[in-house]
Order: sequence, then structure tokens, then C-alpha cells
Amino acid sequence: MKHIDKQHFSFSSGRWLLVLLTVTLAGWGISGCEKQDLDKTFDGPYFVRFTDTTLTYKESYSKPITIQVHNVGPQLTEAITINYTVSGTAREGKDYTIVGTKGKVVIPANKSTGTISVKLINNANNILESHSLNFTLTSVSPASLQVGFGKGEVPIGKVFKLIIQDDCLFGGSYTGTSRLGNQNYTVSDAEITSTDCKTYTLKNWNIALLDFNAIKPTLTFVDNGDNSLTIPSQTNTELSSTDRISGTGAWNPIDRKITLNLQLTVRQTNGRDTTLTFPQTYTPQ
Repeated sequence: MKHIDKQHFSFSSGRWLLVLLTVTLAGWGISGCEKQDLDKTFDGPYFVRFTDTTLTYKESYSKPITIQVHNVGPQLTEAITINYTVSGTAREGKDYTIVGTKGKVVIPANKSTGTISVKLINNANNILESHSLNFTLTSVSPASLQVGFGKGEVPIGKVFKLIIQDDCLFGGSYTGTSRLGNQNYTVSDAEITSTDCKTYTLKNWNIALLDFNAIKPTLTFVDNGDNSLTIPSQTNTELSSTDRISGTGAWNPIDRKITLNLQLTVRQTNGRDTTLTFPQTYTPQ
């Protein structure tokens, strides 16, 4: 049996006890720090900021655009008043208008958000450019709040950018109407788009014309440059491969309404064609 040095054993045991005690104390220290960190709560300062950083809309967008400002903190029992400035290349009165009091947005008492409402002006002229609006928060009341988060040159959430894209002459959202027999039909979600301001795509042109099972078909028409339109002969995946759609149309520069005279040519089983005409009117929303 191997002889054990009692003195060495005593020293080794003492050393390991010291290591164990050190690790235990360190663990207690870490646990104490973690508990303190968990107990620590954010006590401000609270601030207001734009909810979004940037948004992009085409000038043909007809509904008011809502720009949201929110309070990053507990709701207050008093209203929060925030002042802002507007800059950029977009022209007020020609490209946009601000609904309500310009330069001020209010977060009502016991609420977390307030809104700035912008209405775009569709001055489509077939020049495809972009304009911008820069909103900058400048001050807030009550003084217990601050504008944006951080101490940099531009605190987070202090600036919002609205990009307004020019649209083609006929681009935008429309309400379409048609009369079949003694019945009037209407759709309110028709959309006209173009990439070159000459050839346009009309989405959802089917106004009680055929049963497309809720599918919104597209139709192509061409601007002739003299307020007249041409609907070139075309097929549609929802029609028979032998059926074709064509026609003519016109644009009224005063009320910006578009009239289309659709001609649906249907091939009969006897080899003869039957042509049906369906007039439609599209009014800008």
C-alpha cells in the first residue's frame, strides 16, 4: 500500500477548500449582481417620436396619409403637444396639403398616439419624378418629455420622410360603373397603372360582365395622346382561348373620367363570331 504524506494531504485539502470557498463567494456575488440588474427599472427620460422612419406613396393616392407620432412611455392624464417643421422638395398647395393645424400634433390625454394627416394633390403630367417631405419634431410639452431618443445630432425618431412619386396621367384608383340592361353595376377598387405613361393596365375591369369567380382580371389600353384611347385586341386567361377583347375609349381632361367601350368577340360553335359591346366609365376616387 502506497504511503500517504499527511502533511501534503493536509496542504492539498486546505488549498481545495480555499478554491471552493472562492468559487462560492464569486457565485454569490454574481447572483447578487444579477438580482440587482433584474430589479433595476427604466426611470426615463421618456420621449415622443415618429412611429415610422419613411413612407412612399404615388401622387395619385387619393386617401389622406396618416403619419403617426407616439409617446414612448406611460400614458399621461394631460394632452401632449408636439411642434414640428416641414421641409423638402414637395410644394405645399401643388403637391400636398396638410389637414388640420400645420406644425402641431397633439396626443390626447390618456392616449399614446397622435397623427399628422397629409393629402396628396394629383397633378399628373407624365413626368415621372419624386418629391420628398421631411417632418422634424422640434419641441414637446410637457417638459418632462423629450423629442427622440438619444443625444446624437438627430435623435432616433425625430425625423420622418414622406416620398411622393409622380404618376402617369391616368394612374390612380377609380370607381367603375357599367349598365347592363336595366341594371347598374359599380366597383370601387379599380386601379390603373403604367410604367411609360403610354400603355396602361386596368385592374378589376370586370363590372358584372362575366363570372370570373372573384378573380380581378386586367385589361390593357393605350393613350393616343389626343384624349382618345385604344384597347388593342387581347385575350384573357378567364375567357376561352378563341375569345378576344378590344375597343376604344376617351379621357375627359375636365373631370378626368375615362370611358371605355369594350367589345367582346365570342367564337360560336358554328365558326361564326358574335361581338358584344359593354360601355364602362371610370371616375377618379
